[in-house]
Amino acid sequence: MSDKKNEDYVVRMPDSGLRSPYGGEKDPFIPPRPSRAASHHNLGSSVAKIENSPPISILAYCLSSISMTVVNKYVVSGSEWNLNFFYLAVQSIVCIVTIEACKQLGLIKNLARFDINKGKRWFPISLLLVGMIYTSTKSLQYLSVPVYTIFKNLTIIVIAYGEVLWFGGSVTPLALLSFGLMVLSSVVAAWADTRSAAQTAEAAAALATLNAGYAWMGLNVFCTASYVLGMRKVIKNMNFKDWDTMFYNNFLTIPVLIICSLVAEDWSSTNLNKNFPPESRNALFIGMIYSGMAAIFISYCSAWCIRVTSSTTYSMVGALNKLPIAVSGLVFFSAPVTVGSVSAIFIGFISGIVYAWAKVRQSQVAKNSLPTTQPTMSASSQSNRDAANS
Repeated sequence: MSDKKNEDYVVRMPDSGLRSPYGGEKDPFIPPRPSRAASHHNLGSSVAKIENSPPISILAYCLSSISMTVVNKYVVSGSEWNLNFFYLAVQSIVCIVTIEACKQLGLIKNLARFDINKGKRWFPISLLLVGMIYTSTKSLQYLSVPVYTIFKNLTIIVIAYGEVLWFGGSVTPLALLSFGLMVLSSVVAAWADTRSAAQTAEAAAALATLNAGYAWMGLNVFCTASYVLGMRKVIKNMNFKDWDTMFYNNFLTIPVLIICSLVAEDWSSTNLNKNFPPESRNALFIGMIYSGMAAIFISYCSAWCIRVTSSTTYSMVGALNKLPIAVSGLVFFSAPVTVGSVSAIFIGFISGIVYAWAKVRQSQVAKNSLPTTQPTMSASSQSNRDAANS
């Protein structure tokens, strides 16, 4: 009986078509409604097109990095803000929870279980990471986004000469030109910033804030270079895969950040109310949670961009991305727009392009030369290669 019902259903299907608005049979020129399997196929092909689209991957990378900088600046820009260690601990916790959730859902498949021996060997690198991200938030707290972005270029110079000293790297004339432009853009940015601050009503307080920001930025440059160079030295023997570096970095920094927050920061109810005023409390919490997830977005979008384009395109995108990040500070945080600040942004933008082109030229020369020695790569490129080969 069941088979008969199925048989009747199959037979009646062609006669159960839709009627036209005028009462007749369905117009034979109207194409049939696509089946559910066809719609699933179309959806899958659309997703595949997005996953393999270079413009979308580049846009995703730019938006994730811009949003990360803007959100960080928003959280730490409060006049009474002084809970940087707590903020960074929340970032790391959110990042670890998100990675574990993605692993349980099957979105991350190549994350190995935590190895305590690897954790001990990686812990010094995590301490360098704590110094890097803490000084980064402190400098962003006192400096505007454009000035912060421009001064961040100085890290490239320190890393490059660190590679020359410890890894046998080299600096080409074109790279040297880009370094000169980076230094020039930083000098112009500092001059424009101090000149603008000197013209305000509270000039002394504004200049003191800038000087504190420059001091933290200087520490951040050396902490970042130490972290990148140290990671390059250690990661070769760690056999890390795609997500392992992010997992170990965030997992190992959580106890350090929590202890530093409990010891060094004021946890009284009065101070908590100053840091999280009722009118912006929910927005701050959302920003803190998003910043932890944004770190994963940036990592994924970076790998996505390299996969569907090339490392050369990714380098150029990273250089070009400095301009919208700097402009976002002018748009969202009302940073002073002067001839000096705009000139500094433009010079910093050009320096990034020149540096990216210098690295492209250097990689092309290395490919065309005889493979008698292993070509020197940047620390970030070396880390990506080691992770890919493990």
